[in-house]
Amino acid sequence: MQLKEIKKMKDEIEQMLNDNKAIDIVSINLKNKTSIADFMIVASGNSSRHIQALSEILIDKLKEKGIDNCRLEGRESKDWKLIDAKDIIIHIFHPEKRKFYDIERMWSELIPKERLTI
Repeated sequence: MQLKEIKKMKDEIEQMLNDNKAIDIVSINLKNKTSIADFMIVASGNSSRHIQALSEILIDKLKEKGIDNCRLEGRESKDWKLIDAKDIIIHIFHPEKRKFYDIERMWSELIPKERLTI
């Protein structure tokens, strides 16, 4: 996908999360930080059932949009899900786990160029 399409998809994912009552949705631009994705979206659900529902809704909607090869990590976890939508990574956490891992801070910091490659 081109960057313009990726940004549009990011906005649509954020809207899907918002429409389904996700909490504290944050988007992080990963440009010049890593080659694994262009954006990371972090959100919280208010219960394990809500987190599961959000992840299932997102995967279904992404498939409808033609992104068939999404992967779901944390399938058995009640506190965290990760959806790898190739150019966009979506984390959905229970608020306590999100605070503990604090990935927004980790990925928002500038990374020295010598540590960019994974």
